[in-house]
Amino acid sequence: MSLFRKKSLTFLLAQAADSEKGLKRSLTAWSLIALGIGAIIGAGLFVRTAAAAGGHAGPAVTLSFIVAALGCAFAGLCYAEFAAMIPIAGSAYTYSYATMGELVAWIIGWALVLEYALGAATVSIAWSEYFNRLFGGSIPYEWCHSPFSSAKDTMGVLHHGIINAPALLILLILSLLLIKGTQESALVNAIIVFIKVAIVLLFIGIGWKFINSANHVPYFIPADQPPVLQDNGKEWSYAPTFNHGIMGVLRGAAIVFFAFIGFDAVSTAAQEAKNPKKDMPIGILGSLVICTILYILFSYVLTGVAPFTEFMQAGKEASVAYAIEHHMPGYEWLATLVTVAILAGFSSVILVMLLGQSRVFYSMSNDGLLPGAFSTLHKKFRTPFKSNIILFLFVGAIATLLPGDITGDLTSIGTLFAFALVSAGVWIMRVKQPNAVRPFRTPWVPVVSSLGVLICLAMILSLDSTTKLTALAWMLVGLIIYFSYSRSRSKHKQDPE
Repeated sequence: MSLFRKKSLTFLLAQAADSEKGLKRSLTAWSLIALGIGAIIGAGLFVRTAAAAGGHAGPAVTLSFIVAALGCAFAGLCYAEFAAMIPIAGSAYTYSYATMGELVAWIIGWALVLEYALGAATVSIAWSEYFNRLFGGSIPYEWCHSPFSSAKDTMGVLHHGIINAPALLILLILSLLLIKGTQESALVNAIIVFIKVAIVLLFIGIGWKFINSANHVPYFIPADQPPVLQDNGKEWSYAPTFNHGIMGVLRGAAIVFFAFIGFDAVSTAAQEAKNPKKDMPIGILGSLVICTILYILFSYVLTGVAPFTEFMQAGKEASVAYAIEHHMPGYEWLATLVTVAILAGFSSVILVMLLGQSRVFYSMSNDGLLPGAFSTLHKKFRTPFKSNIILFLFVGAIATLLPGDITGDLTSIGTLFAFALVSAGVWIMRVKQPNAVRPFRTPWVPVVSSLGVLICLAMILSLDSTTKLTALAWMLVGLIIYFSYSRSRSKHKQDPE
């Protein structure tokens, strides 16, 4: 059996056409745009912006967003072509199966766990932080942080986390909503999206008049920038190559790249779109354009309101609320409103990440590469409810036991890997099947697809070695599972025609 056996385009289109047995088609173009915005605007904007600015890019984090957006734009165009061409659940996994074969598809499907499952875990950790802040920090540190987290209180006492209970709670609620149905989940998401976009615009509008131009000078962090003392008692140095200057901007781009992972989650819902050939490109590219504009404006205002070094000394996950409370006098109410909106926004991000992961597993299970439980649909709701339950247990364990910075960088590397392969896949498909029907065509192939690959690989290289080694270990585990279980159980022993 070939490791690179492929699913033919004819076979995939036949799968997509079988709407009676598969997932229910209930999503419109606007629903897909809302899903994209729901996934994109969240932890990446409210948490990762400050982390990238404070530790690596400084005020030039606006350039980090532009670099990340370029990589996403090239990949997004490629996703749009595939999603319209192959309107079936599975996203990059399905596209890779059609272009590069089963082994590559398995690898990318396994990498997508880093994107979606760890993405949901990362955002649930941030959700917990803001939830605690909303209630004045009344939840003990030990019960809203992982065992690997520690911090000193105002009295100088060092506290160590035990388990992140609020993160587990929100994951449970949203998993139950997903089991109920995609249409219901999309409606809740649309309401949340309206609220959080309104709050983002409110912060930009009010914060603009509090911008201190001195905070944007120097624009790039200089190599001799003095180190800062963090709230955990450790010193942060700006001397390393990726902690200052242009390379710091690149590292910042890899960090804030986490903020863009939502648009490709739209492609996982292709099998639930009413008119995927038309609506998928609109949903993917529309959500990406809207959020990129908001990101650049937001990061410019945030780094103008507060000095970038303060984001390493205080604030952390709640850095936006911190900036408002300490640098925007008279608008303390906005900090509370932002916290409420962020909680709602994070909820929609988790919702879409869990949706995306369950649909990838649904496709992998249908192909025989994962146990049948992942593709078992609820008799009434026609949702992969067993997959949602398993994911809740898996993501919940990660969210309650690991800190957000570790899971966030792993999410970024999984996403970047997926984007690079999808970009390459479009070019491969153009060469091998030039006459296939393409409702949406990526312009300037192979230039766009090549740039998508190169930018994504550059951001992967800029990530720290620990993240890259952890991702490699994850891939090795995936290969062991493939060769010991999945390969022999594949339903596609030969290329289906």
